Amino acid sequence: MKKDSFLVRLIINALAFLIVSSIYSGMTVTGFWAAVIAALIWGVINALLKPLLFLLTLPINVLTFGLFTFVINGVILLLTSALYSGLVIGGFWAGILAAILLSVVNIILSVLLVGKED
Repeated sequence: MKKDSFLVRLIINALAFLIVSSIYSGMTVTGFWAAVIAALIWGVINALLKPLLFLLTLPINVLTFGLFTFVINGVILLLTSALYSGLVIGGFWAGILAAILLSVVNIILSVLLVGKED
């Protein structure tokens, strides 16, 4: 399986949404298909807005040694939640923590399910 395959990334992201919502009460996903739809919306927003947000916040990102990226990821997750009722985030800080957890779970799932590429 190619790691860059759209379908593989979508499934890994959906699984990450399900896992994080099961271990963290600050994020709720209403079911499997809700996780798939949330992962799809999150992916589209990441592809379209994240580069622009990263560029606009570059000075503060440099000053915080990249830690402000977590805030950007949290805001993108909150935006996803605002656009889709199947994903509920319990507030700003819950969004940031959920985004961090999603990143960690996503990395673990990618390594376990896809493996390392040479």
